[in-house]
Amino acid sequence: MAKFVLLDCRLFAVGADLSGASNKIELAAEHEEKEATNYRSGGWKEVRGGLGSAEISGEGQWNAGDPSLVDDASFAQLGGLGPWTVCPQDSTVGALAYLTRAMRADYKLGEAVGEIAPWTGTAKSSWPLARGQIAHPPGLARAASGSGTALNLGAVSSGQRLYAALHVLSVAGTTPSLTARIESDADASFASPTTVATFTAATAAGGEILRTDGTAITDTHYRVAWTITGTNPSFMFAVSLGIR
Repeated sequence: MAKFVLLDCRLFAVGADLSGASNKIELAAEHEEKEATNYRSGGWKEVRGGLGSAEISGEGQWNAGDPSLVDDASFAQLGGLGPWTVCPQDSTVGALAYLTRAMRADYKLGEAVGEIAPWTGTAKSSWPLARGQIAHPPGLARAASGSGTALNLGAVSSGQRLYAALHVLSVAGTTPSLTARIESDADASFASPTTVATFTAATAAGGEILRTDGTAITDTHYRVAWTITGTNPSFMFAVSLGIR
């Protein structure tokens, strides 16, 4: 990815796409600095990495009146844990994505008379921050079972985990149900897919984030697949995958 101007960042907070109401998104990750200096440190301070953390902060134009909008989503999520995905440049399949399980920590709104009503908010990580790609784009409605594009994320080493975030953004139909799963295979053909994670069946907007148990996965390619049932069902959802 070459140098670029921030024009189309994407922010998915549990079951809400806050991108169209945001004009600033910041992502920060750090490890505590723990000093381990001793008489054999050669005259230099010696440090080790302590606890890690990540924080997502955003701000933009306030709106309300629907579960997908800033005010409704922020109040519903406040104090709760869920999946968060940030994309620096669009959310097409294969786009760079950062994902984590985070708690909606704070929410602020209001400004002086005559100003566009703003909002600000912060989410703080409860799981490690993973770096990966978008496996399913948010703007593509699905009405039948299927599978997405294969992504070459590489093998998962022992001690690493595959992270997968599902954001169900809208649901329509009679008794609709979406069961999404993450599959792996040795190459992009997916001739012999293996299911490595399965999300809880979704019947309404919302989100879930999963991770594998730390066992090595020798497969290098991953995709999302889904089963949809119901009468005239339709789902809009986004999925991000990453290894950490």
